[in-house]
Amino acid sequence: MADGRRLDYELARTTLDNGLQVCVQPDHLAPAVAVNIWYEVGSYDEDPGRTGFAHLFEHLMFQGSKNVASGEHMALVEANGGSVNATTSTDRTNYFETVPKGALELALWLEADRMNSLAITDTNFTAQREVVKEEKRQRYDNQPYGDLLELLVAQHFPTEHPYGHLPIGSMAHLDDASLEDVQQFFDNWYRPSNARLVLCGPVEPDEAFDMVASHFGAIHRQEQPAHALSAPPELPAHTTVTRGAVPHPLVYLSWPTPTAADPQHLALDIALSVLADGNTSRLHKSVVRSRRVAQEVHAASLPHLRSTSITTLMARPTDGVSTDTTAAVLLEELARFGEQGPTSEELDRALAQYERDWLLELATVEGRADLINDGWLTHGTPAHVNQHGLELEALTTDAVRDAVQKHLVEEPSQLHYLPTEVPA
Repeated sequence: MADGRRLDYELARTTLDNGLQVCVQPDHLAPAVAVNIWYEVGSYDEDPGRTGFAHLFEHLMFQGSKNVASGEHMALVEANGGSVNATTSTDRTNYFETVPKGALELALWLEADRMNSLAITDTNFTAQREVVKEEKRQRYDNQPYGDLLELLVAQHFPTEHPYGHLPIGSMAHLDDASLEDVQQFFDNWYRPSNARLVLCGPVEPDEAFDMVASHFGAIHRQEQPAHALSAPPELPAHTTVTRGAVPHPLVYLSWPTPTAADPQHLALDIALSVLADGNTSRLHKSVVRSRRVAQEVHAASLPHLRSTSITTLMARPTDGVSTDTTAAVLLEELARFGEQGPTSEELDRALAQYERDWLLELATVEGRADLINDGWLTHGTPAHVNQHGLELEALTTDAVRDAVQKHLVEEPSQLHYLPTEVPA
């Protein structure tokens, strides 16, 4: 690091005439090049009556294009010693390859061909819709607590809100969708002006820019699509009790918290680490070991770009202790934490854990490219990767306490998930 926790990665940027934004982070010691493209489209951008399209395209994008046969994209990358994958979230869909330097031209050609001429056919759509259905059955429908995330989201957003459904979407909506609906979604969102491309590895910026221009430059320019701005109001705090075929009860407390770009979002992440990250965390020592009302405690955040995020505390009650009692103790301990804030030792531990995970991700070209693109989308600049360490360094015990007081001491929504056989 060049100055305290400030990084000094070289970052070169350009924008093609068609609107594609490109950032190159040269690393001549790296053994491979990461090709990381983020489309600024996620489940937020779906019609609430037509959900699941963003995630569907995570699958469709590997089913061929004008010059690439179905399934050949992945096969070609792997045959050249690379790896490839994709993910979908509420606010973006990303596609990424890591390839030897000699296969960079191939990876860029593959990405440009599917951006320009994806094969959206009845055969591909029908097949991938079934793949998505099977994924939903395995990950959500046939898993204990598989509906937990959906229930949490429903406590904060009505179904008509852009954040009111999960990226997996509705299978009924996909069944009702026409091929024209799917094509229109692609045409609206998969265009150069709605994409950010990061290359990280042993390549000079000018060389990389020439390669990108040669493959993407001829794609027709369209203006960047607009995201929905108006949304139904979020829901007030309330309690939900649900029952299912689960092995033990759980209780979730959740709050609306700032957007991912808000400065207090990081302070809250550190607060969650102090509270519930590991056996030396505040809540593990107080709620699990001392007061013995929970067997485990965890915390998590669901960050959003365009509306409030969701911050959660989860506890598994000790046998014989009700979820109501565990929730009350959690709130009592949280109120105390809001008054006191973390100790210096707790803050140092949380920052060290956060920084360790962050630096481990930066250590690979795959992880670094993804962090660069994440900061670019969330904070408006790929250079955020060089500034994030300074944001960590600036955090104080008072800043963490203030964030907790502002956002986590108000009444939360509560979700009590009980085994079916447990009486009311």
